[in-house]
Order: sequence, then C-alpha cells, then structure tokens
Amino acid sequence: MARIYILLLLVMLMWGLNVSAIKVLVDAIDPILLTGFRVMTAGVGVLTACAVMGLFRLPRKNEWQVISYIAIFNVVLHHSFVAIGLDLTSGINGSLILGMNPLITAMMAYLILRQRMTWVRVLGFVLGFVGVVITTMMGTGELSSVSLGDMIVFLGVLVQGFSFVLISKLNPTLDPRLATGYMLVIGAAAILLTSQVFGADVQEITRLIDWQLGGAFLFSALLATAFGHMTYNYAIKKAGPAETAIFLNLNTLFAVLGSSIFLNETITLNHMLGFLLILCGVFLGTGALEYMLLKRRERTRY
Repeated sequence: MARIYILLLLVMLMWGLNVSAIKVLVDAIDPILLTGFRVMTAGVGVLTACAVMGLFRLPRKNEWQVISYIAIFNVVLHHSFVAIGLDLTSGINGSLILGMNPLITAMMAYLILRQRMTWVRVLGFVLGFVGVVITTMMGTGELSSVSLGDMIVFLGVLVQGFSFVLISKLNPTLDPRLATGYMLVIGAAAILLTSQVFGADVQEITRLIDWQLGGAFLFSALLATAFGHMTYNYAIKKAGPAETAIFLNLNTLFAVLGSSIFLNETITLNHMLGFLLILCGVFLGTGALEYMLLKRRERTRY
C-alpha cells in the first residue's frame, strides 16, 4: 500500500504543477486548439501504454456509447472550460477553484444518486464554497467581482463532477485505464474540430518547437494527463475512493505553490484562508473524516 501512496503523491505533484504548465501554454497558443492537441497526445499515450501492458482491445457497441457520453463531460467540456478559464484568470485562483472538485463530486452524488447526507458533509459544502468566494472575490486583498475566468474554471469543475457521477451510474465494463484512453482520444477529436469551427490557426502548434513550451506541453500531456489519470484510476481500485480523494488536497497545495514559483504570482492572506476553508470543506464534505473515524472504531473493536 505504501507504493500506492507514493504514486498518488507523485500524481498530485504533477497535477498541481500542470495548472502552471497549462497557464503558460494558453498564453502562447489558442486554448481550444492547444487543449485538443494536448488531450489527443495524452490519449494516444494511454492507449499505447495499455497495448504494452496487454490491456488493449476495441470497445463493444454498447461500450462505445458509454465512453462517448462520459467523454463529452469529462474531456470535451471539462478540459475546454479549464483551458479557457485559466487564460482569463490567475493560476492561483484557478488552482483553488479546481480544488473544489471532490466536494462538487460529492454534492452531485447526493443530488443525483441520492447518497446519504449528514450535517458534517453539509458543513463541508458550506466551508468549501465560502473558501471559493474568499478566493475569487477577495484574493487580491480587496473586494472585487468574480472574474469571467473564475466562473469558466468553476464550470469546468461542475461538468467534471457530473462526469464522475455519470461514470459510477453507467459503470463502463472496460478496464478503467483503457476506457480513459478512448475517452481522451474521442474527446480530443471533438475539441480539435471545435477549434477549427472557431477559426483557430493550426500553425500555432509550431510554437511548441520552443524548448520551454515544448517541455511544458510534454509534461502536461504525457505525465500529468496520461500517466496521472491512469495511475489515479489504478489507485482508486487498489486503495479505495475515500483514501484516494484525501490526496486531492495536496493537488491544490502543489498547484498554488507552482503558480507562485513558476508564474511569479503573489499568494495573499485571503488565498491562504480560502485554501484552508476549501481543504476543510473537502475533508468534511467528501466523507473522508467520517470514513477515518469509522475505520478507527473498527480497529479498536478488534
């Protein structure tokens, strides 16, 4: 189990730094075009890895339908909203809003799947949303309106939370790693077509020849997206969703630190307060605290 936790820590570091990488990339290349190319590269990488591991097979007819449904929300809408939003807001704000993901997923599960809701989880939802309000409206140190970029990133979190509920409801029969590869490829194809509808210049991709942009792209596509998603799905199967979700708090921490180090953004007291509230909200709202208390009672019982 220690190996799983080390892998999760590595994935959280990659996902956190990926926010800074995407922020740098969308400043140089059209966000939609970049997202399509990045996600396609990740999808091909995942499918190649699955072939090497002996997991590769073509989906059945009913599996194509399930994969396509999930790809719309988990890939097309989520990645597009995040890329466009980060182009219009700061890396720190985007990082903290993305940190709401497990909390939004838990809330979606309650509303759609009618999962059990306790006062502890309700308190977690309240704390998390207060943290986002403080981050987006007071992050600069003074009261301001929520930016368009903040709202778009939040939309990205909402659609991904819905996609996770959709995954549990539709229950794809493919190996989750192989399903991830197909979802990324299908979603990327749709994003690339969309970028052409909006008139994106494909030649902008040649800017990735620059070693700094190219390095950021390969890190984001192959390590953070391809390796990260495959490893996280594997960890959920081995360690369980509750234990795995706790690690997502580190993702937010690494993302904020990465924005400060690589983007030279200033972390204010309000950002720190927002982060602590979101962290507490995720810990309470996802049921992680209740799960840990239950495990402790079981250990003392035996």
